[in-house]
Amino acid sequence: MTLPRVLSIAGTDPTGGAGIQADLKSIAAVGGFGMAAVTALVAQNTRGVRSVHTPPPSFLRQQLDAVSADVRIDAVKIGMLGGADVVRTVTDWLSEAKPPIVVLDPVMVATSGDRLLAKSSEDAVRSLATVVDLVTPNLAELAVLTGSAEATQWHDALAQGRQLADSCGVRVLVKGGHLGGPACPDALISGSGSPFVVDGPRITATTTHGTGCSMSSALATLRASRGSWEDALTETKAWLTDSIRHGPELHVGSGNGPVHHFHALYERAGLGERAEPGGLAEPEPAAVAAAPPAGPETAALWRDTEPVRRQIDALDFVRGLGDGTLAEEHFTYYLAQDAMYLRDYSRALARASQLAPTAGEQAFWARAACGAITEEGELHRTWLAGHPADPGRGRALDAYAGLLRESGGTYPQLVAAVLPCFWIYQDVGARLHARRTDGHPYAAWLDTYADPEFAASVTTAIGYAETALAGAPGEERAAAADAFAAAASLERDFFAAPMER
Repeated sequence: MTLPRVLSIAGTDPTGGAGIQADLKSIAAVGGFGMAAVTALVAQNTRGVRSVHTPPPSFLRQQLDAVSADVRIDAVKIGMLGGADVVRTVTDWLSEAKPPIVVLDPVMVATSGDRLLAKSSEDAVRSLATVVDLVTPNLAELAVLTGSAEATQWHDALAQGRQLADSCGVRVLVKGGHLGGPACPDALISGSGSPFVVDGPRITATTTHGTGCSMSSALATLRASRGSWEDALTETKAWLTDSIRHGPELHVGSGNGPVHHFHALYERAGLGERAEPGGLAEPEPAAVAAAPPAGPETAALWRDTEPVRRQIDALDFVRGLGDGTLAEEHFTYYLAQDAMYLRDYSRALARASQLAPTAGEQAFWARAACGAITEEGELHRTWLAGHPADPGRGRALDAYAGLLRESGGTYPQLVAAVLPCFWIYQDVGARLHARRTDGHPYAAWLDTYADPEFAASVTTAIGYAETALAGAPGEERAAAADAFAAAASLERDFFAAPMER
């Protein structure tokens, strides 16, 4: 499709970090064309809200009608509404315009703690939630909508999300950003199925102004372009995590500063603090955690392969790769083997896309297949161009390729066979990346496999594997578990091969 045309219906922020200003930046940053209808003029900055002026609802309706009479709208993001009359105006317009995707960020309580919606209007927002596709409250807003105390534990937040989803018949995004701990999970809850959880690291930065606005508008845009809420959340999570991480580079405000919506664009253009004369500075290391299991099925796979993963950690190749002492000839051999393996792996991923039962899974595996031969392949080609090698196909490579071919009969078995190349690589990469130093000879490899976007893809792959295994007959599930165990052992053999020639 063309760029998604996304309409934000929200209030303003004169400092540019939240509200409509943040929405428009987010929509553009993730590949959409942003439009805006203003519900309220808000005098605020990074330290808090000072006052709110609400224009007549009739003028809001004129704005909405002007847009929908002229532009085909692919998605709508609704933010701050302020009062019941405004809520009703938006609800009436939605019933007539019928946009295909509607995301409601029920702006009631700002991150600063300021109240942005009159208590008398809460019922109107609950009613609006029944006619949208996704609701994205923060924990304080989730508590208001469910009539509960604010959750302090992840399981309590999920329970409140389920309560809201059931009572309103709507998909709910539960966000863990306001909880404590090193992890920062988000979860989609809908129907009676298990939550779709995307984990991520907690960033120690105060640049969180407008995160709710930015996330909801990015979700609306990516849902319009990707076709799946799961894919939209996975990509949004990775983008927003990096946007928060790079926020301090902006030096905006003395309170909670804004996220850096266009950090990737700035890097490509050579702008910002990390730019150096003649090009961009090397990206800072990305500290990410190893992806967790998505449920009991993947937890069992991970638990049962713990001995193999310990053996991987003890390999001379892995130790040398981590501290940078690995000989170039061994790393070159490994990359040459891996470059050949990626061709076989991409075919297996393409086969997974063919067998996948849902559009979201089909799209995910297809993108992974493309990435295996483009993005990852480019890393290999760049190194091997300066370090020529023609080692031929090793035994570990042939064995791994054979396993991928043999596992292509059923979707659960194939997904289990390709999963270790996601999960174990990310697990090893995340821990080795913590040892990365300036001038590390293999920094590009470590950065690739400890990248937050790769971590998000791994989390998605684990989630799809959990669903596939949980729904498979016993015999298929056992075959899938065997395939995962065999692939994990071959990952070990693949890492060991360069030192055993």
